[in-house]
Amino acid sequence: MATNVIGVLLEDSALSLEELARACAVEPDWVVQHVQTGVLLQNGPPPGQLTAWRFTSLDLVRARRLHEIESVFDANAELAGLVVDLSEEVARLRRRLQVLGAD
Repeated sequence: MATNVIGVLLEDSALSLEELARACAVEPDWVVQHVQTGVLLQNGPPPGQLTAWRFTSLDLVRARRLHEIESVFDANAELAGLVVDLSEEVARLRRRLQVLGAD
């Protein structure tokens, strides 16, 4: 039986590879594949240093979105990454418009 990790991560906290995989209900190999393709942990340590990988709450949100898009739309990692990138950019632009008062 799979156990999902649900909770609030603080910005100073970080998840290991195994913790992120468990929180997303995926295998650690799924996380490794997505780091290697560049759609996850884009500013982390080199891919060969698996034990040094640390994932933030933003990485957790992104990983869950990637997994959802792949599952729902049968998309590959690169396409799911593009969709997540675009949705994050739209959200940033909307926040910027709200700050500027152009609802």
